[in-house]
Amino acid sequence: MSDSSPLPPVRLHSEAELAREALTTPLLSRAARLARWAGPETRVGAGGELIDEQLPQAAAELGLTGEDAAAFASEAWRVAVDTGLVEIVDEEEGTVTAGAELRMLTSGGPQDVLGIWLGALETVLADAAVPELDDLVDAMAEGGPVNLSELDWDPEAEAEFLDGVLGNLYLLTVSEDGPGDSPVPLPALAASVIVPDGMGEPTNDVLEQVSDAMMRLDDQFRLLEPVGLVAYQPVDEALMTDAEDVAQGAAGEASPSLDDTDVTRYGMVRLTPLGLYGLRARLLEAGVPAPAVGDLADKGADALLDGTATFPRAAAQAETEQWLARREPLAAARELLAAARGSDPGAPLRRLRCQQALTLVGPSVEAAFREVLDDAELGGLARVWLTEHGAADVPAPPESMVFWLTVDTVAAQLAAEGNSAELQALVEGLARQHSGFFSTAWRVDHPATADVLEAMGRLHPDKKVAKEARKAAFKARSQRGE
Repeated sequence: MSDSSPLPPVRLHSEAELAREALTTPLLSRAARLARWAGPETRVGAGGELIDEQLPQAAAELGLTGEDAAAFASEAWRVAVDTGLVEIVDEEEGTVTAGAELRMLTSGGPQDVLGIWLGALETVLADAAVPELDDLVDAMAEGGPVNLSELDWDPEAEAEFLDGVLGNLYLLTVSEDGPGDSPVPLPALAASVIVPDGMGEPTNDVLEQVSDAMMRLDDQFRLLEPVGLVAYQPVDEALMTDAEDVAQGAAGEASPSLDDTDVTRYGMVRLTPLGLYGLRARLLEAGVPAPAVGDLADKGADALLDGTATFPRAAAQAETEQWLARREPLAAARELLAAARGSDPGAPLRRLRCQQALTLVGPSVEAAFREVLDDAELGGLARVWLTEHGAADVPAPPESMVFWLTVDTVAAQLAAEGNSAELQALVEGLARQHSGFFSTAWRVDHPATADVLEAMGRLHPDKKVAKEARKAAFKARSQRGE
């Protein structure tokens, strides 16, 4: 994730649901089974690995068969040791016993289970960043120091590559316009970390890098699926030799022989709910702000309005619904209105979020709005809500309040969306519906008046109207002594 903008909030399953999912993942369930199987006769090597002679027994205990059975059993054992499900009693003798964490899987709470699962995830991620070891094993067999650069393996670069891919997959998943629960084509994911932003036609070198990345990711996602991080449809092995063709298509070149069905054969991946939880935990551990819907439910209204200011609309509504569910409606409405006051640069967007939040409450909160009818900052907002809810005897707003609310609304839209098409339509509508709008608007006593008028001049397609807006902005700045 090269973009420094805040991450959208993720919607997580409850910890109880996630813990149940963690317990049923193939890798953790195998690790727990081996931890219960281990006894006085179990022996491990110097690194805690199960000795070769006992791997067939471990595989049989897990019901594994085939040429990969011993490797799967070895991986499960390593997770059991790394997560504390198994403890080494005597390193020289190679004896083991069940670890304290094993009891936590059955008697601990959801957080205990998820903590153990996160440990398993770290073990698998470390393994996934290691390439095929044939060359490394050969080099070690020859004796002497091993030069990793000669093996074309940079451990830090491999880990950073995988972290970058998983970061992009996380961002795609939590973005409002992303695929959501739908899988992402592996070629597109590989291209997202290889192809530079703004590159037109990718070079042959870039296409080759995308192709290589796809093959690495295919191996890595096969390793990551059993721990429950991803759901993965592997690359069709019959197509391996054509990987560069699909890399071309993913990187932006036309590929006439490639249709939607073909893309799925080149691998499809999505994060599971447990995977979203795990990657968010890693982001937080790395100091990256990664909000989750519900984080603000126990905070004050000021934290809610400020915190949701940069949220996509659907996420802001979901967060607000959780916040409102914990409060008595009338008290919540009063708290939100109080928090919406202010003349700081963030205040217009707070009031917009407040207005959106209060669309979720019913007519029982009418009293809160009537209490602020005479408030310079909230009176216009209150009249809008009362009118929309069919309240009687709503006083007409003075012209000054109408213009103040207009400036405040445009300022909020600027902060929320920038120069969007929606805002341009709003600007055009204001100038068209209010004759002499700019001759009055520059006098509005609002901190953002000049900025709003400048934006209107920038956004309005009619040159004459745009010029009027810029002149009004100049008057507004002069009036404020700027």
